[in-house]
Formats: sequence, structure tokens, C-alpha cells
Amino acid sequence: MLRRLSVIITVAILFSSSLALAQSKNPEELDKFPPSPLEITTSDPLLPNLSKKRELTLEEQQNLEVALDELNQQATQKLQAGDKVAAFEIWNRELRLRRFLGSLAEVQALSRVGAYAWNESDRQEIYYITQRLQAIQKQLQSPKKVAKKNVPPKTVDLELLRSLGQAYQNVRSLKPALEVYNQVLTAVRQQQDTTAVVQTLNIIGQLHLNWFDYPKAATTYEELLSLATQAGDRTNELAYIQQLAYIYEQGKQPQQAINMLDKLVKIDVDENNLTEIPKLKLTIAANYQTLARENPSLLSEAFNNYQEAYTTAWQLQQFTRAGEALQKLIALYRSQGQIDEALQTSQILIVTQEQAANFYGLMEAYDQIGQIYLQRKDYPQALTAFQKGLELAKQLKHQETYFTQQIAKVPKGNF
Repeated sequence: MLRRLSVIITVAILFSSSLALAQSKNPEELDKFPPSPLEITTSDPLLPNLSKKRELTLEEQQNLEVALDELNQQATQKLQAGDKVAAFEIWNRELRLRRFLGSLAEVQALSRVGAYAWNESDRQEIYYITQRLQAIQKQLQSPKKVAKKNVPPKTVDLELLRSLGQAYQNVRSLKPALEVYNQVLTAVRQQQDTTAVVQTLNIIGQLHLNWFDYPKAATTYEELLSLATQAGDRTNELAYIQQLAYIYEQGKQPQQAINMLDKLVKIDVDENNLTEIPKLKLTIAANYQTLARENPSLLSEAFNNYQEAYTTAWQLQQFTRAGEALQKLIALYRSQGQIDEALQTSQILIVTQEQAANFYGLMEAYDQIGQIYLQRKDYPQALTAFQKGLELAKQLKHQETYFTQQIAKVPKGNF
């Protein structure tokens, strides 16, 4: 989970810098880079004579496409050889000429080169490509846009929009990508293409997650869950519930997270798959603890779920997980001033950590017991607990000084 969060944070930071650069209207920001090489209008030897603004013939298009594919190969070889400057010079020439093959061919090339630019952290190239993508998007939204011959406009628009959305993703330009995919979503809804709706919603949901927009991500995945439920798609239904549980956790919406986690528990019970239940119950309990800050009556739900987590984990011989549940219970008991219950649970924790052969956990359990006895001013019992903790610390060669200090702090005059 932490690794996943770290990756998402890194992506979002890079998204942010790319988006800010691409969308800046500040002249000072624009002056950071020379004019775009994608807008050079001088003639190119690969182009035939296009006097009177005629279009390329089919044969000329085919010849140009072959030549541009060769340029792409040359650029790739240059990059592999470590000559990034030469590689992007060749690619920029290719991109200038791709527009003569139509918007779709150009966008697909921009997408491909944009991915290279992103991998090479080439901010200048990312900026140029994003500028060009935005120009194409603007043209696409204009009533004067031209479709390919013999192809229905809606089909062309949809294919071009998807390619445009992917290109924006490749240069990590979030907002325009979302705009494009929402256009795609509107179109496929009108066509009542459920498969395409699901595919597009998944892309939109992931984009919202990449930007930590948990409310919008939740709305998207709730719709996906509804569609999967209606279709009887149990596999995706489970996946969306898991995703929503994660989203609501990250979005600090404990009640909604509990709702999803309870669904997961029910599914596991129905399928007699109990392995994940202790982990789920621990998470449910933690969410109830959060809710109990505003509504103390919900503490009982936290206790119940921690106890169920422990019981199920013990039955499944998941002793480490059982120990985790007991640790949470002890802390909760202590926070409520239920010291006797905390001590009783601590004794169970000792047995559990022994079963798990978790000697570090056992050492910490003795420390916890010692602290509880100190709180009760039961100094002989506190001393015994700390001494047992010290024995383990010596075996583990860990925290010996700490336990020695705890033993020294125990008042000796009363026994």
C-alpha cells in the first residue's frame, strides 16, 4: 500500500509540473523555450510539390508514410545510442510531416514521441507536443473539422478522441485528458455501447486517482460497480468494491469505507474464503474508531470488530494478525480506562506471540504489560514484566538499554 501511494505521489508531482508548463499563459513562461519546431513551415524534401494547396494523392501518402517510419527508426537508434538531441530533431521533423497524413496519424505519432519525451524528462519537448495536441483538440471541437473520406464522422471522431486522450496521458497532461475522455464517454453513452462505457470509465477513474481527486474517483467507481452488479459480473464487482474501499480510506470517508469493507466480508463469507477476513475486520474496526471521535457510541463496533479479527485470525492460525488485533484492543481498552481488560488481553497476547514465534512482538508485549502495571502502581508485577522483556532483549540483542532503564525506574521501596 505504501509503495503504491509513493508511486502515485511521484506521478502526481510530475503530472503537476507538466500540466503547469503546458497550460501556462504567462508570456515569461512561454519565453523559456524557443518557438516550437513543430510549427516550422519551410518546405521539406520528403514532400511533393503541393502548389494550389492540393492534398496528397494516395500514392504520395503511402510513400510519405514509409519515409516517416524510417525517420522514426533513425530517431529511435539515435536515442539508443545516447544522442537525445539528434533523436528529437529527427522526431520533430517526422511530427511536422505526419500532419499531412491526417489528424489521427499525427496524434498517434505525437503520443508515441510524447512518451519518449516523458521518459527522458524533456520538458521542452513535452511542452511543444502538448501545445500541438491542444491545437488539434481545438480544431476537433470546431464545426469545420474534416473527416476521412468514406468513414462516418462519429467513428472518426471517437477514434481520434481516444488517441488524443492517450497522447495527453503520455505527456501527463491530466485536465485535457479528462476533457477528452469525458467527450468519449458522452459519445459511447449515446451509442449505448456498454463495453466502451466501462472501458472509458475505468480510464477516467484511474486519472482521478492519479490526481488524488478521491470524490470524483469514488463517483466513477460507484458507477462502474453499479454496472458490474447489473451485469452479474462478480469478478469486476469485487475489484470495484476493493477499489472503492481504498478510495474511501484515502479520502477520509470512514463510513463509506466501512460500507465497502462490509461488502467484502459478506462476499468472502458467502464464498467460504475466510483468509482475508481478519485484515478486513481490522480495517473496519479502525474506521469505527475514527467515527467514534464524533460519535462515542460507535466504540462498541470498534471493539467487536477487533475481537472478531482476533478470533478469526486465531482460528486460521494467522497468529501475527491475531497479535495485531490484540495490540489494537489493548490500546483501545487503555484509552477507555479499562485497565483490567487491557491486562487480561495482554496475557492472551503473550500466548499469541509465542504461537507466532514473534519474539520481538513478545518483548513488546512484556513492555506493554509492565507499563500497565506501572500505571496501576503494581510495582512487583511491573518489575517482573520488564525483567522478562530484558531477557528477550538480550537474546535478540535489541533494546537492552531500554529495558534496563525501565527496571531502574520501578520504585523498589514498597516490596
